Amino acid sequence: MKRLNEKLYFYTVSLLSLLLVIVGCNSKSTSEENTEVKEVDRGYPIESVDIKHVQLKDDFWLPVIERIQNKTIEFALEKCDEEGRFENFLIAGGEMEGEARGVMPFDDTDVYKIIEGASYSLISAPNAELEKLLDSLIDIVKIGQEKDGYLTTWRTIDPDKPTANWVGVVDGSRWESIEASHELYNAGHLYEAAAAHYRATGKRNFLNIALKNADLLVQTFGTGEGKIEKVPGHQVIETGLVKLYRITKNEDYLELARFFLDQRGHHDNRPSLGDYAQDHLPVTEQKEVVGHAVRAVYMYAGMTDIAAIDKDTAYLNAVNNLWDNMVNKKMYITGGIGAIHDGEAFGANYELPNLTAYSETCAAIGDVYWNHRLHNLTGDVKYMDVLERSLYNGLLSGISLSGTEFFYPNALESDGTYKFNRGSCTRQEWFDCSCCPTNMIRFLPSLPELVYSKKDDTIFVNLYVANQAQIDLPSTSLVIDQQTNYPWDGLVNFTVTPEKEANFTLKLRIPGWLRNEVLPGTLYQYKDDMTSEFELKINDQLVDATLKDGYITINRDWKKGETLSLNLPMQPREVITNDKVEDNLGKLALEYGPIVYAIEEADNKENFDSIELNSGDDYQVVWKPELLKGVNVITNESLTAIPYYAWSNRGIGKMKVWIPSKQQ
Repeated sequence: MKRLNEKLYFYTVSLLSLLLVIVGCNSKSTSEENTEVKEVDRGYPIESVDIKHVQLKDDFWLPVIERIQNKTIEFALEKCDEEGRFENFLIAGGEMEGEARGVMPFDDTDVYKIIEGASYSLISAPNAELEKLLDSLIDIVKIGQEKDGYLTTWRTIDPDKPTANWVGVVDGSRWESIEASHELYNAGHLYEAAAAHYRATGKRNFLNIALKNADLLVQTFGTGEGKIEKVPGHQVIETGLVKLYRITKNEDYLELARFFLDQRGHHDNRPSLGDYAQDHLPVTEQKEVVGHAVRAVYMYAGMTDIAAIDKDTAYLNAVNNLWDNMVNKKMYITGGIGAIHDGEAFGANYELPNLTAYSETCAAIGDVYWNHRLHNLTGDVKYMDVLERSLYNGLLSGISLSGTEFFYPNALESDGTYKFNRGSCTRQEWFDCSCCPTNMIRFLPSLPELVYSKKDDTIFVNLYVANQAQIDLPSTSLVIDQQTNYPWDGLVNFTVTPEKEANFTLKLRIPGWLRNEVLPGTLYQYKDDMTSEFELKINDQLVDATLKDGYITINRDWKKGETLSLNLPMQPREVITNDKVEDNLGKLALEYGPIVYAIEEADNKENFDSIELNSGDDYQVVWKPELLKGVNVITNESLTAIPYYAWSNRGIGKMKVWIPSKQQ
């Protein structure tokens, strides 16, 4: 195969030096000429504090994000190069000869997701070298775009040769098989990435590619003469269109997003895609989470956008019903969702197998996106509780401690031999469908935007992550410095420095695990309630703080340099499951703070298969700085347990989250 063009060769030989991005650097802007992007605030009453104003200093999350920047992005770009992701854009644009490479009709999105994650890196830590690299990649993408804005490389290269016999792609005509072709899925990830890049740089080079494509979709889809009334098989176009709307204020994009949602469940002019693609009922009538879990939570996120923007109570009622069903009947203790391999789908109510759990990494990421939206819509603490559980457990487990190996499914038990679709009893470097590795790249650098949110003169402190944040309120601007060793201990110290003395409110989230809620609802319960309570000091003075709706609310006139100290006591906890979950009968799981634990054969070689928990077991928590990049382990006379997210980093072996118990 002839050498890639000069731009692609440039990134290949220079990659390592270009990707040494330091999150905590003090640079303030990528370029003085770039203007700060302000999305329209129509819809969500609570606003996230912009990622560019939250600088992480955290010993837990900062190394994870740095590995993404310094290793995972490089690794993924090399894989995309090996598998022809970039060549496809060049072949589609006529700058190279050859057939489409790759096996999936959505291979283009791996490039988009890498650009998105790298763009979030630029927001946190501006870096001219990385920005130049992205410009080169964007130039390559532009080459593959057709004159009218169409952009799906494998169809452009050879419309009569659908990708690798992908199921359901019957011919090469545009939109003919959008239920399976992923043309609109590709577009959705293009829009998400372009919005992130525009926020990061103020440049329109990638945004213009996305807008040209979106304008084509507006002309093509909808109701009316000559328009196509189909819906995509795989959702994400909806949230992507909303992001373009928020940047441009172009109502056409919002209307098209709503069209794709409103059209689901209506089959007068087309066959049904069934519950696999959440097309069995109109979205406002759906009450049970069903079908492909990633498609589902992406759709629910889009529905939440519409509920917020249009103040649509029917949409809001639907997402509430769907969320309640998921959390009460279909969510793993890790926050993972999608129990069934067949169709990568939600199972029946209470169908939560452990050894054969699917619990796809992408589904956990989509669930975080959805719960973040729900919190910004309502301010209800329960959404942040679910988000935190997914974040520290079922999501983080999807990437190795090296940053270059991954889980596609995230089982809750391993016998050391069982293998399954796109997974095994150990992590893999890559997959035929590489959506999960690149989804981790796009999500994790955006994590700082989850920490704080605000409404009027109220600041929500949602996650406990060491950082320094600049927050603008109507009454004043202020800096919050948060210091903590969370999740390994629960002491969190704040220094609050407003520009001037002002009255405003801080709302400190008391996590569900301390409020004796494993998850909202009745699916899981702690065997025993916590006996210790949180403790709050203001300026070193102990105060009697009241917990209401999951938050401590502190309203006062704040002066420069005032301090808060919040102590969230942690202790090992035993968890039991609703009796309707057959796989967990007679078993307990262990937790410490927000972390779900597992026993792994590597730590319990002699007795793994015979380990049982006994009523009244005495547990110790021990910090192991050299183990698994530093973790707390839980031990007793019979076992050593490690954080679930860290399993399968020491070779192939057995693992269990749910441990047999003599007595519950």
